[in-house]
Amino acid sequence: MTESPERPTAPELPQYVLDPLDRQSPERLEAIAAYAEALADWKRSQREEDVAVTRAAEEVDEEAIEDLEERGFETDPKAYEDVPSKAYITVKETKPGYHYYYWQWREGDSWANEYIGPVTSENDS
Repeated sequence: MTESPERPTAPELPQYVLDPLDRQSPERLEAIAAYAEALADWKRSQREEDVAVTRAAEEVDEEAIEDLEERGFETDPKAYEDVPSKAYITVKETKPGYHYYYWQWREGDSWANEYIGPVTSENDS
């Protein structure tokens, strides 16, 4: 008689997800797994589309990048320790009338950013 395989260790998921799975047949579990994989792929593509739409709406133009470079700010994300290469430069208004350049990028389901500098230099004031 052959030994049956050891029961797999459940991932860290809520019991309300695990309990119903435990009651399913092997065939239904395979269908659930296929659906979960397809759903994950779809959610990734939706996230990428969200990033592209947000980037198109918020990314600064070449003129703003040239202005930053002329003022001595680095416009290559590789020059920053915590900024990924997929980051782009955007303008954020921290409070009415105060605009600043930031690196912005997506981290999972949220956005991250890092300060670059003010939109106008002290000489422009």
